[in-house]
Amino acid sequence: MHIAVTGGSGKLGRVVVADLVAHGHTVVNLDQAPPPGGPGALPEGARFLRTDLADHGQLLEALLGVDEHHRHGVDALVHLGAIPAPGLATDAVTFQNNMMSTYSAFAAARAAGVRNVVWASSETVLGLPFQEEPPPYAPVDEEYHPRPNSSYSLSKALGEEMAVQFCRWDPEAKIIGLRFSNVMYPDQYAEFPDYDADPGTRVWNLWGYIDARDGAQAVRRALELQTTGADVFIIANADTVMQRSSAELMEQVFPDVEVRGELGEHETLLSIEKARRVLGYEPQHSWRSSFTA
Repeated sequence: MHIAVTGGSGKLGRVVVADLVAHGHTVVNLDQAPPPGGPGALPEGARFLRTDLADHGQLLEALLGVDEHHRHGVDALVHLGAIPAPGLATDAVTFQNNMMSTYSAFAAARAAGVRNVVWASSETVLGLPFQEEPPPYAPVDEEYHPRPNSSYSLSKALGEEMAVQFCRWDPEAKIIGLRFSNVMYPDQYAEFPDYDADPGTRVWNLWGYIDARDGAQAVRRALELQTTGADVFIIANADTVMQRSSAELMEQVFPDVEVRGELGEHETLLSIEKARRVLGYEPQHSWRSSFTA
């Protein structure tokens, strides 16, 4: 496929671009900022197109094609471009930026005839931070209604509902939201053993994380999934950031929260069972093996 990736210069985006190219796709990175090292640093099969995602016209034109570059448009859209976390801008700015860029992405895709869309939702719709509002049960999954607790999370929750309505308008469309956990690079794993001294340090997301390479795997699998309609998936690694067992963590920090099923020793408390079952997703990069290597 020829795939447009918004935010392809960001922390997850640059890994997604590289992964898609490595698996035979061609990519156009739509971002205001060039990738690290400049456009020339992109792998063969990818190019950079400076695009202001807040400008609906620019995004639509980018999907339709620019001069000799992908003049016949694109086959799919990965929408990652956003203010990536709460607290990086004022609440209203975060909400407006993320809400309108997601609307523009979905609407531009529809206008351009692009029916294969994957976008970055967020683990925050599950009710983060959990130290302020404990989860209803663990491991948490996609079954309960979103519980946004910030303007950032609210924009993601409303984006998920917006995807449902866009797919109602076009029953042949597919819009998959990936609720990414905290994205990590391997060079950050050296910090992980220090978390064990105080479980409260990382309780805000039930000690979850996602290796950027596995995040990219999830994007690719969602793009390649043959289906229609809107859906959402939690995307986390198979383990936690902690050396303590998952059962011990829940007993110590959330003794009154129901634990459903038997937990593996370090099993993620952000359930990835749906992603495994539907997408064929399976994390390949644990911090434990990377840190000891």
